[in-house]
Amino acid sequence: MLTLDGLSCGYGAVRAVHDLSFDLPAGTLLALLGPNGAGKTSTIMAIMGHVAVKRGAMRFDGRDLAALPARARARLGIALVPEGRRLFPDLTVAETLTVGGYSRTGADDARNRERVYALFPRLAERQGQLAGSLSGGEQQMLALGRALMVEPKLLLIDELSLGLMPKMVDLCVGALRDLNRDGLTMLVVEQNTARALDLADRVCVLAAGRAVFQGSAAEARRDPNLFARYFGLPA
Repeated sequence: MLTLDGLSCGYGAVRAVHDLSFDLPAGTLLALLGPNGAGKTSTIMAIMGHVAVKRGAMRFDGRDLAALPARARARLGIALVPEGRRLFPDLTVAETLTVGGYSRTGADDARNRERVYALFPRLAERQGQLAGSLSGGEQQMLALGRALMVEPKLLLIDELSLGLMPKMVDLCVGALRDLNRDGLTMLVVEQNTARALDLADRVCVLAAGRAVFQGSAAEARRDPNLFARYFGLPA
């Protein structure tokens, strides 16, 4: 579904990612791992169209993404759950989902809203509550729900567990497992390596903007040098 071929991207003269290549088949969950500053968020933002691509190619469902603005990529079926959630604090849960589904029809909105509430019953209980008054875990559920309102083919998730209590992480991880079993393709950036390896089919580890490991989650678990690779140290 998604192919990166020699992707280099960054900010101004600074390159955050160098010559990154991977394939993400439909229905697969890829965990993108690495320390802070490794280039994980830059990769996701380049796919979404928010970071300049310096070199290389990106294809989604066989279509070249290079010339497409972010809004066109969203219409193709790419949705983002950003780091820090970035909700509108003065909108209610129901209003936030309406904003998420703005590009869909009324019938789509109703169907997708019910899907979100079935996945996260706590949001159904808090439909009239302001997003800014929710707990961190509830806000993460809402950020996920907002992205699901567009019926994405590819879901990009940046730092799912950041700042969340373990119980809330469990709920969110369980939801991702259910979505992946239903066939949703995902690229997940996650600092919690153990959680990521439990969730992912495949793993890509970045260090200083370069891929230093790619393989299955099982291969990553067996790699005695994974910790060193994670921090870009000699294996």
